Amino acid sequence: MNYNDTELNSLNYKDSLKFDKRSYIKYYYSLLKKNQLILFAFFPNNDYNSQIIKIILFLFFFALNLMVNALFFTDDTMHKIYIDSGSFNLNYQIPLTIYSSLISSIINIIIKFFALSEKQIISFKQMKCIKNIDYKAQELIVELKRKFILFFIIIFIFLSFFGFYISCFCGIYTNTQIHLIKDSVVGFCLSFGYPFLICLLPGVFRINALKAKNKDKEYLYKFSQLIQSL
Repeated sequence: MNYNDTELNSLNYKDSLKFDKRSYIKYYYSLLKKNQLILFAFFPNNDYNSQIIKIILFLFFFALNLMVNALFFTDDTMHKIYIDSGSFNLNYQIPLTIYSSLISSIINIIIKFFALSEKQIISFKQMKCIKNIDYKAQELIVELKRKFILFFIIIFIFLSFFGFYISCFCGIYTNTQIHLIKDSVVGFCLSFGYPFLICLLPGVFRINALKAKNKDKEYLYKFSQLIQSL
């Protein structure tokens, strides 16, 4: 019944002053484990999500990134590649890669809604009334089973479409395959890297609020939670 990182991060100010004794580094790492793809999928975590589903999400995100990059290869893009004699033009390709990475991340967040179980389990864990607890536990299990079935159906539909489209694309534009792979790898690396920077900011406000002498920096604490949620 101890708090995990997600529960500690969502405590109100008064409870956090009492229970959250983590340093800035530990808080920063707790955010990385949730937002950085490799850490989230493969490294030990104390969350309430299925390890197998987290790995599937990781693999799905790679396929999604490949697909979104393929969609950005329009007639203008093909013409630009032809003008550049097939060379990789950073000034032109990097903005497209950033856009595709952002779109992939947004879609991935939506897919996570059907894949992750931590929110429901924490809500069950925090129930104050234990009357009919066994019945409510069975309700939770049924709810999660339905959620996971829907998740696998959605993943199957998406991957089937991705496979068909990318196969057609690579079959038609055989000379563009290397560009597609390069763009996808760059986008994937960007997705790996940006959490290391973004997760630095919330802790600056949170730790200062918790270490304030008069314990009166609740506004800073709430602001850190707002940034954390973004």
